[in-house]
Amino acid sequence: MHKLFIALVVSGLVAGPAAATDKTVVMSVVHQWVDGFNKGDMKSMGETCADQTSIIDDFAPHEWHGAGACSKWSNDFQAYAQAGEMTDPAVTVAKPWHIDVTADRAYVVAPTTFSFKQKGKPVMERGIVTMTLQKNGAVWRITGWAWADR
Repeated sequence: MHKLFIALVVSGLVAGPAAATDKTVVMSVVHQWVDGFNKGDMKSMGETCADQTSIIDDFAPHEWHGAGACSKWSNDFQAYAQAGEMTDPAVTVAKPWHIDVTADRAYVVAPTTFSFKQKGKPVMERGIVTMTLQKNGAVWRITGWAWADR
């Protein structure tokens, strides 16, 4: 009985730091996605995405999925921003409300701020981003995200 208890305690101690590391790595992918967007480097942003991705956003067509979804979203966002006379778009992701990492899958929910200028006037939208990620080998990639205004 004592051996079983010790084995459980030891496995919990070993799994704890591993889970914390996975959460850190998952969030580094989220921050790479944000950094790419904020620099206007859609290639870097796209590198965080899995080939098969699902995206829901508040501009038409509102949903992108499948192969190349991140690239399609990027092209549509750039057209949307140009048509709406939006410049200087930037995203800030605050401390996540929830991060769940289970084996090769992760789920992140975080408060987010999207700021930009529209026709030269500053605009700030507060929202929530929800992301899913999957680990392939040693690399985490975003498999989905959704944005909602608060």
